[in-house]
Amino acid sequence: MVKQILTDAENKMKKSIAALKHHYSTVRSGKANVQMLDDIKVDYYGTPTPLKQVSSISTPEAQLIVVQPWEKPLIGEIVKAIQKSNLGLNPQPDAQVVRIPVPALSEERRKELVKVVKKMAEENKIAVRNIRRDGIEHLKKAEKDKEISEDELADGETKIQDLTNKYVEETDSVAEAKEAEVMAV
Repeated sequence: MVKQILTDAENKMKKSIAALKHHYSTVRSGKANVQMLDDIKVDYYGTPTPLKQVSSISTPEAQLIVVQPWEKPLIGEIVKAIQKSNLGLNPQPDAQVVRIPVPALSEERRKELVKVVKKMAEENKIAVRNIRRDGIEHLKKAEKDKEISEDELADGETKIQDLTNKYVEETDSVAEAKEAEVMAV
């Protein structure tokens, strides 16, 4: 019983780290990255549709993203969606594709993005702590229902705290790496 609760908690904590890494991939750094456009949705015949489902996205150069829609009439919608995205990008449409130059970030914008990175890390730490709380509640309920002993409860709580510490540290290291990437010139 204790082992199952610990395994569930660890799996949830791993998923929270994976989600954090995905969110970080959408945070802009100094170079072009197709994941920057992952959260952009385009109005496709009245339905908000992810950009990557209506186009091909590539980075032919370090400072350029090229979006080639499957249907040419979508170019205007793609430009609007990118401008609304608050990524600070200026899409340049032509007859076939939308070119998106990725300019170097200003020092002020880098600092703003570091704040965003730190906020995401703090939210992830809260999620990890909530998983810890849920795991401990499950352990206490199992002890109350006489499924585990007091010793198993104490041991389980210690192990869940150790897992929590591990994943909070991992959150910090992932955040520090992203901050360094954002601040690199």
